[in-house]
Amino acid sequence: MTATPSPPSVIVVFPKAETENRWQQALARALAGRAPRLAVRTFHAAGESLRDGPAPEALYAVGWEPPAKFFERNPQLRAFFSAGAGVDHLLRHPGLPPSVTVVRLEDAGMASQMAEYCCHEVFTLFRRYRDYEQQQHNGVWAELRTVRRGDFVIGVFGLGVLGTHVATTLAGFGYSVIGYSRSPRSLPGIECYSGPGQLDTFLGRSRVLILLAPLTAQTENIIDAHALKRLPAGAHVINVARGGLLDEQALLESLDSGHLASARLDVFRTEPLPVGHPFWFHPKIRLTPHVAAMTLLHQSVEQISDKIAALERGDQVTGCIERDRGY
Repeated sequence: MTATPSPPSVIVVFPKAETENRWQQALARALAGRAPRLAVRTFHAAGESLRDGPAPEALYAVGWEPPAKFFERNPQLRAFFSAGAGVDHLLRHPGLPPSVTVVRLEDAGMASQMAEYCCHEVFTLFRRYRDYEQQQHNGVWAELRTVRRGDFVIGVFGLGVLGTHVATTLAGFGYSVIGYSRSPRSLPGIECYSGPGQLDTFLGRSRVLILLAPLTAQTENIIDAHALKRLPAGAHVINVARGGLLDEQALLESLDSGHLASARLDVFRTEPLPVGHPFWFHPKIRLTPHVAAMTLLHQSVEQISDKIAALERGDQVTGCIERDRGY
């Protein structure tokens, strides 16, 4: 008797099986009415047959940080949908074939979260709320002066979907906002800088530097000792993009020297942040565990399933990465 061939599939791959299961169930429901010929499978449930032997014919993959031999075991893949705005985890994968289209999430509920996080930090700094908390602890009643709003310049490094939303949201509160991007941009009410020749000028004006650029070969360690020295004395750094943008040792030295007033960090080179890392205990660092803009399952699945259905029809989709640019 001839075995019935397995239907073409979408393979869901995450470091944890429980995450795969949630995504598999949601994607299966969403694709049932959009691309019913596709089965939705999980990497972990496939077991050793997927990891060490022939794999079912997976045309699309969805997930985060696929294991070393993932692409080798799925040679029919047409596209990989990153379950997040970042794609550096895929572009640095040694097995990623040139033929596989890499697609990132476009917003999917992340922009509003990112704006909330950055606004919270900016408001806290500008209104000196941490100082008032300390005054309460010490039993002190005193009004603290703040700088003029126009002098409290906020520099947004990276003007993609998330960076643009953060910049325009902060500008809407009356802050003086400037932006930096690799290519020239034009945003109403925001002075934009671009290219290596304008980076120092941008940094020199940024009283608060918010990092929202992708991690690429060109941006890794771009905020190094030189860049930090270009910031005004008493500046603050907020990193909600990728830990690799920021030279950690240079940041610590700038904080310890007094040049930087504080750092607000949500992303790190190694995650979870290792036990004993100096960031945990530094008095000028406030950290959170990569929660500035979390992937929302429903919105993400709706977006990805719509794009898979479009590819099945032969249509083009947005969010495709240009490998040479890294985003």
